[in-house]
Amino acid sequence: MLTFGLLQPRTVDRRPRPTRTVFLAFALSAVLGTLLLMHPAASTGAGGAEVMEALFTAVSSLCVTGLIVVDTPVFWTTFGQVVILALIQLGGLGVMTFASVVGIAVVRKLSLRSKLTAAAEVKSFGIEDVRTLVISVVRISLLIEAVAAVILTLRFALTHDETWGRALWLGVFHAVSSFNNAGFALYSDSLMSFRDDPVVLLTTSGATVLGGLGFPVLMQLRKHLGTVRLWTMNTRIVLAATPLLLVLGTVYITALEWTNPATLGGMPPHLRILNGFAMSAQTRTAGFNTIDTGAMDPATWLGMDLLMFIGGGPAGTAGGIKVTTFAVLFFLMLGELRGAGAITVFGKRLSRAVHRQAITVIVMAVGLVAVSTIAIMLMTDFSLDQVLFEVVSAFATVGLSTGMTAGLPVGAQLIIVALMFTGRLGPITVATGLALRRRTLLYDLPKERPIIG
Repeated sequence: MLTFGLLQPRTVDRRPRPTRTVFLAFALSAVLGTLLLMHPAASTGAGGAEVMEALFTAVSSLCVTGLIVVDTPVFWTTFGQVVILALIQLGGLGVMTFASVVGIAVVRKLSLRSKLTAAAEVKSFGIEDVRTLVISVVRISLLIEAVAAVILTLRFALTHDETWGRALWLGVFHAVSSFNNAGFALYSDSLMSFRDDPVVLLTTSGATVLGGLGFPVLMQLRKHLGTVRLWTMNTRIVLAATPLLLVLGTVYITALEWTNPATLGGMPPHLRILNGFAMSAQTRTAGFNTIDTGAMDPATWLGMDLLMFIGGGPAGTAGGIKVTTFAVLFFLMLGELRGAGAITVFGKRLSRAVHRQAITVIVMAVGLVAVSTIAIMLMTDFSLDQVLFEVVSAFATVGLSTGMTAGLPVGAQLIIVALMFTGRLGPITVATGLALRRRTLLYDLPKERPIIG
């Protein structure tokens, strides 16, 4: 006999949700950025940029991706580059984080709705101290960007013969772009001109890695750097996975490209390793390239696809599904193979809700990448490995490309724009933000298990 457990009906919640507010704020920011970039003063050509050029660049900047359809230093004027830099900073810190800071400065306090909105943006687990959290996010970001900017400015001025004004602009732009994992550069060849400069490569890579750790990790390290027992599971996973993936990426890219004369093959051994490390760091998800990505072996692209798809830490400037999501899936698989009743990580038991969230994010991400890849292949003559690389790069907000972005038709570029937008906000955030109401469930269905495998 079947029995059903009655549940209390849930009422329809029509109030604005924080995730939906973040989604709308990003959309409005993208529209504003597009309009600014369409202004004749933003581009060097007569009449201003076309709608698609401005839209693609605005979304790529706001979503800290770095994919481009026009040459940034050539096509955009100083005003246009300032707009791009502002969108990068806005997207990196989060539209709602900026709104919260303005609220703090003006009224010296946040409403409950503002706290919820800010918490949704920075992935806070509570709303009690969002004001302090938001201020800390801004302070940490500006501090790291300032340090990187000083180093790069001195290097550009003293070593690369730039004037001090030009060196300062280059230093600030590339520091902000690095920390926010944006990958926009003021050189037509990205950072290929600096492939033999360890200071520029290590500074940009270091800022990229720090931004990719995520703000919860950075803030916890600031408070409990020497007290490992106080670190959360999130911090432990990110700090364990990040160096591991950096090393694996460096070894993989360097080994496969070691003899490729178009990439690492013509360099001395120490520069091959340096550039292999830089490309590994940028794949996680900044998007600067120090060697010609389009000339890489397709096998290298495939490994980089995986690194880009994983991405960096949660609540940071990196994209991807996040290393924590990937780690949860790994421990789930390990637990199932061992026949464990509960999944444990670093001596703590994982909540079953986390299991479902990780699987949901990964399945949605894989599905989105697969559908987008098929759609673009139907529109173009590019190969599967090229299209897959471009799609993963857009979804993971990386910005690396094999050189096909500008040659895509408008329909394919719109797919890339949607991927960048979705990748920045996250599949679950977008789905939640677009949900209009909650479904009312009045009963539980009986359980049954299908055969797996």
